[in-house]
Amino acid sequence: MGAQQDQLQIGGITFNSRLWVGTGKYKDFEETRAAIEESGSDCVTVAVRRVNITDPTQPNLLEYLDPTVYKILPNTAGCYTAEDAIRTARLARAAGVGDLIKLEVIGDQQNLFPDNEATLEAAKVLVKEGFIVLPYMTDDPIMAKKFEDAGCAGVMPLAAPIGSGLGVCNPYTIQIIREAVSCPVIVDAGVGTASDVAVAMEMGVDAVLLNTAIAGAREPIRMARAMRHAVIAGREAYLAGRIPKKLYATASSPLGGTIQAAASA
Repeated sequence: MGAQQDQLQIGGITFNSRLWVGTGKYKDFEETRAAIEESGSDCVTVAVRRVNITDPTQPNLLEYLDPTVYKILPNTAGCYTAEDAIRTARLARAAGVGDLIKLEVIGDQQNLFPDNEATLEAAKVLVKEGFIVLPYMTDDPIMAKKFEDAGCAGVMPLAAPIGSGLGVCNPYTIQIIREAVSCPVIVDAGVGTASDVAVAMEMGVDAVLLNTAIAGAREPIRMARAMRHAVIAGREAYLAGRIPKKLYATASSPLGGTIQAAASA
């Protein structure tokens, strides 16, 4: 199946790649751009409170990203209250970035887990204001359904704590979330390498968003390329349908055919 046949649609926006990438932790904007290009992603998330996208007198990340190629996904990283997140989302819209927003409200400075209740509070306000809201959340199927019922365009459960590189720690809850909601599911945060991405995609999630796994790699550009292939491989494997797991061996060679016929002669 070609990329054009397997596009992802969210809030009326078409995404050709199911790998979404962040823009933090690179040594400079040039490396950021090179890694994003190598990843094949067409969706780039930007922390409104941490990366300049509003001050024309300072270096602006958006000058390095072609708006005809990339969908910019501003996020409310660094917000610890619903009010701050709402204000930050409005700032991104005022800067002309658009209505798409990754909504983050962090509940604890040490583990950086999201505050689901505050996120839901902010989501309800932003949905009413016409934002296309993608909430960052813990891997909680009940909360995922609440976000969908509130009008969110998708849900973004974490695979593991932000930047931990632990991979998909609770694959079964991710699978339950995928079954519990009809909106897109984007696994976000905690993957460390290409195999983690493939595992997530093989479970049938709609996309994976990552940053540190590429930016923190010894060779970010090469890792970006690995992540691109991992998303494609995982998605293709999911669509192909894996064989069921069995406790005992099953012969891979056919029992019938010419060899069996010759033995019977």
